[in-house]
Amino acid sequence: MGRITVALLVASWVIPISLLVNHIVPHPYMDEIFHIPQTQQYCNANFRSWDPMITTPPGLYYLSLAHVASLFPGMHLLHQASSFSDLCSTAILRSVNGVLAIVCGILFYEIITKLRPTLDRKKATLFSVILSLYPLHWFFTYLFYTDVASLTVFLGMYLASLKNKYLLSALLGALAICIRQTNVIWMLFVACSSIIEMLLVHGRHSTVKESGVSHGEKICMTPKYDISVNPGLKRRKNTVDAPSPVIPNDHEAAVSSAYISGLIDEIHSILSRAWLLKVQLLVSFSPFVLVLGSFAVFIYWNGSVVLGAKEAHFVSPHFAQIMYFALVSVLFSVPYHLTLRHGFGLLQMLRKSKPLSFALVFGAMAAGVVSVHFFSFAHPYLLADNRHYTFYIWRKVLNAHWSMRYLLVPVYVYSWLSILGILGKTKSKIWVVAYFLACAAVLVPTPLVEFRYYTIPFFIFMLNSGIEETRKWLLIGILYIAINVFTLCMFLYRPFYWTHEAGVQRFIW
Repeated sequence: MGRITVALLVASWVIPISLLVNHIVPHPYMDEIFHIPQTQQYCNANFRSWDPMITTPPGLYYLSLAHVASLFPGMHLLHQASSFSDLCSTAILRSVNGVLAIVCGILFYEIITKLRPTLDRKKATLFSVILSLYPLHWFFTYLFYTDVASLTVFLGMYLASLKNKYLLSALLGALAICIRQTNVIWMLFVACSSIIEMLLVHGRHSTVKESGVSHGEKICMTPKYDISVNPGLKRRKNTVDAPSPVIPNDHEAAVSSAYISGLIDEIHSILSRAWLLKVQLLVSFSPFVLVLGSFAVFIYWNGSVVLGAKEAHFVSPHFAQIMYFALVSVLFSVPYHLTLRHGFGLLQMLRKSKPLSFALVFGAMAAGVVSVHFFSFAHPYLLADNRHYTFYIWRKVLNAHWSMRYLLVPVYVYSWLSILGILGKTKSKIWVVAYFLACAAVLVPTPLVEFRYYTIPFFIFMLNSGIEETRKWLLIGILYIAINVFTLCMFLYRPFYWTHEAGVQRFIW
C-alpha cells in the first residue's frame, strides 16, 4: 500500500499544477527552447538533426518518444491525434517529467524501505512524499528539463544495486549517462558502494566462520550499539531497552575492528578482502566497467564531455562549488543540522581526538579560504541572467562585501562536518569518503553555479541519513511547501521584460 499511496499523493499535485503551468506558460521557456524543438525533430523521424547549443545526450528525447508512443493509440482512437508528431506538443512533452516524478516517489519509498527494513511503512510513506517535494526536483517536474529524468534513472540504478542486480544497475547507469554525462560519476559511486557492502558482508561472514559460531547464533548474540556522531561505535550499557540501530543489517559489519581502528585500517582491510574476492568482483561488476569504457570512447570521439556549446561549458577547478553544495544541502535539511543536540555531538566528536580534530578543522578552514580566493568563479551566465535566483544570491550575499566569501568559510566547514557526521552514523568511513569524492568529482569541474547540479548528491545524503524523527521530517516538509509556493507564484505571476530582448521573462531556479 505504501508505494500506491506515495504515487497517488504525488499525482495529486503533479496533475493540477502541470495543467496550471501549461495554461499560463504554454510556450517553451528557457532551456525548453532547445529541448522541445529537438524532440519534435525526433518525433518527425529526423534523427540526424541536432541543435549545437544542446550540451547533454539525447536520452531524455528517446524517453519522450516512448512516452508519446504509449499515448498515441488511445489518443488516435479518440481522434485527438492524426499523426505521431501531433502528440509532441509542449504540454505532452512536459508531462514526461510529471510521470517520472510519480515514479521517483515510488523509488524513494523502495530505497528507504530497502535501506531501513525495520522502518514503519507509514513513516516510509511520509518520508517519500516529503522528498518528492524537494524544491529543485519539484519545480522542474513541470518543465521539459533533464533533471527529473536523470534523477529517476539514477534512483532506479541505485535501487537495483541495493538488490544486487548489478547488470540491471549498469544498464540503467548507461541510460543515466545518456541523459546527463555527469551521471557516470554517480554510476561509479553506486558500484563502489555495492563493492564496499559486499566486502563488509564478507568480512562479517569470515568473522562468524572463524569464531566457530553459526551465522544465526552470531546474529542473536550480536549486542546492540548506539552509533554516535563520532566515527567509532560504542556498546550500550543497557541493551534491554535500547532501540535497534537505524542501519541496514548489512552494516553490522561496521562493528568490526576494521571500522574502529580507523579509515586507514578499514581501507587496508577492504583491499585485502577485495584481493581474495577478485574473481567474484570482476564478474559481478564487469557491466559497470563496460559502460565506463564506452563512455571513455565517447569522450575520445567527441573531444569533450559536453556535446554542444563547449566554449561556455569548459572544465575548471571550481573548488568553491563543493562548499556551496554543502551549505545549500544544510539549508534544505536545516532541522537536522541546527539543533543543540547535533551541535554538541559534533563538538564531542572533535574533543575526543583533539590534535587530529584541530588539524582537520584547521586544514578544512585553510582549504576553504584558498578555494574561495583562488578557485571561485563567476560564470558569464551567472552574471548576466537575472532570471535565476543564483544571480541574486551571488550579488546580494556572496558579493555583498569582499569579506563575505571569507566569513562564510566556517559555515561551509560546519556544513560539511554536519553532513559527514550524520552519514557517519549509518555508513562506513570509506563509504563517506567515497561520497565526498564523488561530490567533488561532479561539482569541482563545473564553472556555473546551478542548484540543479546538487540534486542527486542531496538525495543520496537524505536517503542514507538514517534520521527517523517524524517532527524533523514534518518541519522539512513545511519548509519545502513554503519554498515551492513562493517559486511557483514568482514563476507564474511575476513576469518581467528585458529592454534588450522581446518576450516575457520569468524567475526560475
